[in-house]
Amino acid sequence: MNMRWKMTAAAAALAVGTTLGAAGAQAQTTLRVVMHSDLKIVDPIWTTAYISRNHGYMIYDTLFSMDEKGEIKPQMVEKYDVAEDKLTYTFTLRDGLLWHDGKPVTAEDCIASIKRWGAKDAMGQKVMTFVDAITAQDPKTFTIKLKSPTGLLIFALGKPSSNVPFMMPKRVAETDPNTQISDFTGSGPFVFKQDEWKPGDKAVYVKFDKYKPRAEPASGLAGGKVVKVDRVEWLAVSDHQQAMNALLAGEIDYIEQPPHDLLPLFKADPNVRLIDYNPLGNQYSFRPNHLHKPFDNPKARQALWYAFNQKDFLDAVIGNPEYYKVCKALFVCGTALASDKGMEGVLESNFQKARELLKEANYDGTPIVLMHSTDLQVLTNLAPVAKSLMERAGFKVDMQSMDWQTLVARRAKKDPPNQGGWHAFLTNWVATDVLNPIMTSYLNAGCDKALFGWPCDAEIERLRDQFARETDPAKQKEIAEAIQVRNLEVTTHIHLGQWYQPVATRKTIAGVLIAPVPVFWNIEKGR
Repeated sequence: MNMRWKMTAAAAALAVGTTLGAAGAQAQTTLRVVMHSDLKIVDPIWTTAYISRNHGYMIYDTLFSMDEKGEIKPQMVEKYDVAEDKLTYTFTLRDGLLWHDGKPVTAEDCIASIKRWGAKDAMGQKVMTFVDAITAQDPKTFTIKLKSPTGLLIFALGKPSSNVPFMMPKRVAETDPNTQISDFTGSGPFVFKQDEWKPGDKAVYVKFDKYKPRAEPASGLAGGKVVKVDRVEWLAVSDHQQAMNALLAGEIDYIEQPPHDLLPLFKADPNVRLIDYNPLGNQYSFRPNHLHKPFDNPKARQALWYAFNQKDFLDAVIGNPEYYKVCKALFVCGTALASDKGMEGVLESNFQKARELLKEANYDGTPIVLMHSTDLQVLTNLAPVAKSLMERAGFKVDMQSMDWQTLVARRAKKDPPNQGGWHAFLTNWVATDVLNPIMTSYLNAGCDKALFGWPCDAEIERLRDQFARETDPAKQKEIAEAIQVRNLEVTTHIHLGQWYQPVATRKTIAGVLIAPVPVFWNIEKGR
């Protein structure tokens, strides 16, 4: 085993919780975790990257949160009232909310945070089109006045995944949403130890001793965020075998995304537990860049629907059908909006049809700059599969390899692909990010307001507006199906199947919550 993971006497002492404080011997519990990625970008509004979202849940709090049943519950909010005309919402914050610097959380902080999130997030952007004004009534109370009714407001404020409407101090939230923040003061259950943050090595969080949890039991991302460890260390380990050996040896406590081919080894060890904390799973996605040739032509993008098939991607990354599902439904199989409408004949690797569409698009052989993430096991094999299928359909592909954080930074660039830009990349969304047309960030077709890839389609935006105003579930499904069909023509993105990821923990770890996001409150570490 790498010497980095050999336990010294001091490390062993720390693992069992013994440290010396000013007042003498004092118990401290440290949870050692290997997350799916190294933490390099720490602004969860600037990026949708899940490691930044996970970091956000450590140090920030939210006005509302989603519980284990998928229901939205008040979190920082003590109570809220809705006027009879459903146009005015009044929110009152809980007592005792403090920033990590000891200052009280105010309504003005929340207003600034909502506005920054609403300028960046796809669902936030849509909700903000309904908003007439957000005003503070007193330090703990603010109102949101709408231009017209929508059933999305509370759901949006409790949105569970990227981008999450995390509350930040007003001075931080007033940072341009396209500029990364440099002040990491939150009001959440953990404090980020910026002085111990070493990208490529570790990120450290300590319990915020002045955090006031809600009284209700923890449920999903809602309820009481009771921290039961003193310190959490996210250790950057890219070697999966090394991480597995460390978990089996008891040198770390938790691996967020153990490779699926190693799961049988974990199952065979009596000291390790596998927990499927996110039963709805995840969805793979291919994102083309609409700004540059050839993907500025819809025919070239449509060719991808015929070149690809989901099973090849799922087999290459997940491998075991126990942990994946071929699913043509854009809005996730097993949920209310799931449908196969319009999906006949696509995602079946019909290379002849793909080549015909490329010919209609007058594709001139421009090499496709396909960004390939190399350091995340659940993404690493996606780009090579895409390259193979695209080449069989007639594309030329220049696959460029990089780590995920480099990809995340590069995908924000609009430069031409031959000048540091890009044509396409593949990623993953947790299922709760893609449950409906408003939550699905890649369906934002608002041109410059859309996420990287910048699709521009008035019809998709009209349908998304219609969905946002509709309250009848049957009519919502009809609109969602219309958007699914329209996406076959526009191709904001291509969904490439569902998959499921258990976490691996030592048996000494208890209290892992069932939620769409890995969180570290409620977790206990025994000996």
